[in-house]
Amino acid sequence: MKIFLRQNTLKGLLFLIGLLSGLLSEAQVTKIMGTITDAGTKEPIPFVNVAFKGTTIGTITDFEGKYAIETRKPEDSLVVSYVGYQTMSAGIIRNKFQVVNFILEPTDLTLGEVTITYSGNPAETILRKIIERKDQNSMRDFDYYQYEVYSKIEIDANNISERLKKRRILRPFNFIFQYMDTSTINGKAYLPVFISENLSDLYYRKNPKAKKEVIKASRISGVENESVSQLLGDLYQNVNIYGNYISLFKKNFVSPIANFGLSYYRYYLVDSAFIDHNRCYHISFKPRRPQELTFAGNFWVNDTTWAIRKIDMRIANDANLNFVNDLALQQEFVFVDRQYWMLTKDYLIIDFNVVDNARRTLGFFAHKTTSYKDFVINMPADKKIYSIPTDIFVQKNAQELPDDYWNDSRHEDLTIREKNIYAMVDSIKNIPVFKTYLDIVFMVTNGYYTLGPVEIGPYFKIFSYNDVEGARFRIGGRTSNDFSNKIMLFGHVAYGTNDKVFKYGAGVFYVPVKNPRKSVELNYKYDVEQLGLSPNAFTEDNILSSLFRRSPSNKLTMIREYKAVYEHEWFSGFSNTLHFIHREIYPIGGTEFIIYPNGTPDFGIERNNIFTSEIRFDTRFAWKEKIVRGQFLSYSLGSRYPIVEARYMYGIPNFLSSDYEYHKLTLNIQQWFNFSTIGWSKYTLETGKMWGRVPYPLLKIHEGNQTFFNDEYAYNLVDYYEFASDEYISTSFTHHFEGLLFNKIPLLRKLKWREVVHAKGVIGNISKENKNYSEFPRPLGSFGQRPYYEAGVGIENIFKVGRIDAIWRLSHRNDAGNPHTDNFGILISFQFSF
Repeated sequence: MKIFLRQNTLKGLLFLIGLLSGLLSEAQVTKIMGTITDAGTKEPIPFVNVAFKGTTIGTITDFEGKYAIETRKPEDSLVVSYVGYQTMSAGIIRNKFQVVNFILEPTDLTLGEVTITYSGNPAETILRKIIERKDQNSMRDFDYYQYEVYSKIEIDANNISERLKKRRILRPFNFIFQYMDTSTINGKAYLPVFISENLSDLYYRKNPKAKKEVIKASRISGVENESVSQLLGDLYQNVNIYGNYISLFKKNFVSPIANFGLSYYRYYLVDSAFIDHNRCYHISFKPRRPQELTFAGNFWVNDTTWAIRKIDMRIANDANLNFVNDLALQQEFVFVDRQYWMLTKDYLIIDFNVVDNARRTLGFFAHKTTSYKDFVINMPADKKIYSIPTDIFVQKNAQELPDDYWNDSRHEDLTIREKNIYAMVDSIKNIPVFKTYLDIVFMVTNGYYTLGPVEIGPYFKIFSYNDVEGARFRIGGRTSNDFSNKIMLFGHVAYGTNDKVFKYGAGVFYVPVKNPRKSVELNYKYDVEQLGLSPNAFTEDNILSSLFRRSPSNKLTMIREYKAVYEHEWFSGFSNTLHFIHREIYPIGGTEFIIYPNGTPDFGIERNNIFTSEIRFDTRFAWKEKIVRGQFLSYSLGSRYPIVEARYMYGIPNFLSSDYEYHKLTLNIQQWFNFSTIGWSKYTLETGKMWGRVPYPLLKIHEGNQTFFNDEYAYNLVDYYEFASDEYISTSFTHHFEGLLFNKIPLLRKLKWREVVHAKGVIGNISKENKNYSEFPRPLGSFGQRPYYEAGVGIENIFKVGRIDAIWRLSHRNDAGNPHTDNFGILISFQFSF
């Protein structure tokens, strides 16, 4: 099931990025980048010291002789120096971006012969000392800590060409292009389109473990929304350099100070110097092999505590990563209370683009700047803070604080350019054509077209085709946030040209409390339904399902359903949901349900309906789950821990003409996890049991797939209505190698294809009582004593979004009940992943 966030924040952000509707003023920052080469050999020189004259603001060149440096201070010259070369300086223009290259001349000084004896690489010796002191220098040993966090995130459109500026769609916004700037990461010109600021207090307790962030102030360019404040909070953004892996985009990048770092990096001792009266060693590092998830850069490490003082790194330029052309990370640490090294500055910039290393295709930068101060170590906070039901809590009025508060509370002042972003976005929102563009972008991304308080859609269900209804036409809609941010009304009407029957549905969704979430839904529908359809599959009225069907869709059932739902979230990741569902099930196509009340085929009753009334109680637990909350729906960012869902259902007899009494219980566990550096895996375990005598539509009809799309939650070579059970256990496992093998094959390496393997199986049974109670349509039946299982191999990341799987049916091949099974299939799917 796809869940969309319907909030003005994300709509505005998508539009602003897509149409470059950002803003800027001239930045009061001096930005310089360039290359340093040898005058004689013309080769680049790595590890050259580059600094603003008379200051401690400096950097070194990378392995390709390139450097980038910037400052807010009014400096006017740059100095470069390196052993064996003459020191050079150059004048610079303040508050501008500029490229300054240097050609260094070797010195004429000849040194006498010096013999140095050392066994091994000194940089590797230092690395081992860093690893030995990891626990002391990270925050793992603290019982408590707390600090204040200031976080600023900016999104910029880049690769803006003159041709793009002249397009008709952007003419109303031409005034914004005078505010463009240039990045020192790769020299790309960019136009800011979004800025946000958060100020929060973070609290940590080791035992029992708790980590809470209280957002005191938050503001976003042109919009106000609590869920985006949560998403941009420190807990969702931090990078721990002391871990063996740095998780970015759900992938494990090997940290340069990982315990096994020597297997992935080469290290070089560059220099030593005093930083804030602490002697530090300067070490550079680069990957040992191509296309691995690693970094290149340098760090300063204290020579006594062996703690990282500064680190500056960027991902390997050939890493097997989609949509990310570059990523740079900088962190600084300070010695607090003369015994703790604490992170004080954290800067991350990411260059996103659909084309690798593009300079003409429109993309965007994402900058995140975070600073930390007011550290309190090993002193508990108020106990009430640790009992807050959500990991991130936004205080009331956090989005309404005045400019004076921000001016006093920011850890560093905004530049003039950054200040103007807020005003410029508000100005763009007042341009009449903005609303039209926004509605079009929202329709493309969410499937609905907004008409004031109403949204019409989804457009991909307007027309579809199946063998029962023929051509199906559908019109649907729901109320927008302009109508209410607590109540949503929705409904649809459909008509089939073959069955000539109108179908319809309507409902109301009420969310009085959003965090922790509490909601009520009332829903009615009269429509066709495919029993045994997985929750991930395209519904039968989706046009894609009609176009890519492998076999006729002739097993539909007519459903009349009344449903009432109450959801209660106790804290983030733990919720209960109570359902009452009354269903009336009707066969389609002139057939009848045949019931054998005595359990023998000598006496059968034909029925044209089955009535059920059911109470269902769901429990969902996802420890440390990260959630983005919209006005009505939420989107899970996942959890590192297993997600457990339990469901109990009771069929109420003789209530609203209900025919059956039964009990159902299911338990589902699923988890995804990174598997060292060889990719990531996902597994699912599910078991279910039913008590009571019921006809076949009320049994567990196992999920099939009759399309050419791969469905991870269905058995891809099983037809609809092929297997049923009243007790079962199933499992699935998928492993994504992320190019582990293909990266080592030169011809395949450039394609950045990735390998995937998967398998799934299920075994179940139908009790004799239920098997003999109703007549099963062919080929529906039980598994017997044999499990069903299938396995496949696939290639994903084809053109970044495509995947092809070869899948084999390994059991129940051409059974007597179904002699024409698909025993092998080539299926496709599309996915957007980094």
